[in-house]
Amino acid sequence: MKENETKDLTLIQIIDQFPTDEAARLHLEGIRWKDGIVCPHCKCNDQAKFSNINPNPEAKTRAGLRWCSDCKKPFTVTIGTIFESSHIPLRKWLIAWYMVCSSKKGISSLQLQRNLELGSYRTALFMTHRIRFALKDQSFKDKLSGAVEVDETYIGGKRKGAGRGSLNGKVPVVSLLERNGRVRSQVMKRVSGKNLQAAVRKNVMALSEIHTDENRGYCGVKSLYEHHTVKHAMGEYVRREKNRMVTTNGVEGFFSLLKRGVIGTFHHVSEQHLPLYLAEFDHRHNFRNVTDGERTIQGLKKVEGKRLMYRQPA
Repeated sequence: MKENETKDLTLIQIIDQFPTDEAARLHLEGIRWKDGIVCPHCKCNDQAKFSNINPNPEAKTRAGLRWCSDCKKPFTVTIGTIFESSHIPLRKWLIAWYMVCSSKKGISSLQLQRNLELGSYRTALFMTHRIRFALKDQSFKDKLSGAVEVDETYIGGKRKGAGRGSLNGKVPVVSLLERNGRVRSQVMKRVSGKNLQAAVRKNVMALSEIHTDENRGYCGVKSLYEHHTVKHAMGEYVRREKNRMVTTNGVEGFFSLLKRGVIGTFHHVSEQHLPLYLAEFDHRHNFRNVTDGERTIQGLKKVEGKRLMYRQPA
C-alpha cells in the first residue's frame, strides 16, 4: 500500500487494511524505502545488488528477508529499528503507533495491553517506551525562529504533607514554542538563568523574538534576541502592541495538555523516562494540523537507527 493511500486512515480502517504481518510489513517498506531499498548494514542503495530470500517456516526464514551482495548480509525492513528482534506481531506495532500518535492526551500502557491483547503490562510499557524513543529527535537540523514563547513548568504528583505550591519531588520542564509552529521540550535539572539562556541560544535563531513571563532568568537573552515579557504577577497575560501580540498563552496551553495527560492518563511519570513522554507530546503538537494517519506516518519515518533494549549490550 502506498504512503498517500494511508494518510487519512482511521483506527478501524488500519485494522482492516493490516489483517496480517505481511500487509503491515509491506506498508512499513513503503514508508522506509519510498525511494528504493537501502541496506541497513552497509547503506547500499543499488537495487541490482539485492535479492529476495524465499520464506521458509521450517528453516525459520522469515518473510521479507533480502540479501545484500555488497556486504554479504541478510536484512529486513525492521533491522536497525525499534522493531528489530521484537516478538510482537508487526501489525500490532502499527496499530500501537496509530493509537499513540492519535490520542491527544496519550494512551496508557495498560489500555494498550487490553486493546492489543498483549501478554503482559511490562510488554505494553516497553512497547510504548520504544515508540516514544523513536519519536524523540536526537538533534535538530534547524532552529526555531520568528516569535518564540519560552516558559517552564514542573511535572510530578503531589506529596503527602507538602504545602500548596511545593516543588518538592517535581521535575522542571522547559518548552520553547514557535508561534503557530513547532515546540521543543526538555527536562532541566535546575531552573537557573544560565540554564534557561543556554536552552534559548541552543534552540532559537539569533535576532528572533523571545516572549517570556517576568522570570529574571531570561534577562540575559536581550543581547541576541528581541525580548518581550508579560507580567503575570500584575494580571497581564496578553499585551497587544502595534506589530505584535506579547503572550505566553501558546506554550502554557501546551503545558496544560501535557499535565492533563500525565495526571489523567499516565498518573505518574518518572524523571528517568520523562524526556520520552515529552517527545511524544512534542510530536503530536508539531503535526497537529494533519490527519491522524499522516501523523503516524511522520512518526514511523523516525524509526531508523533507533533501538531500545531492556539491557544495552556491553
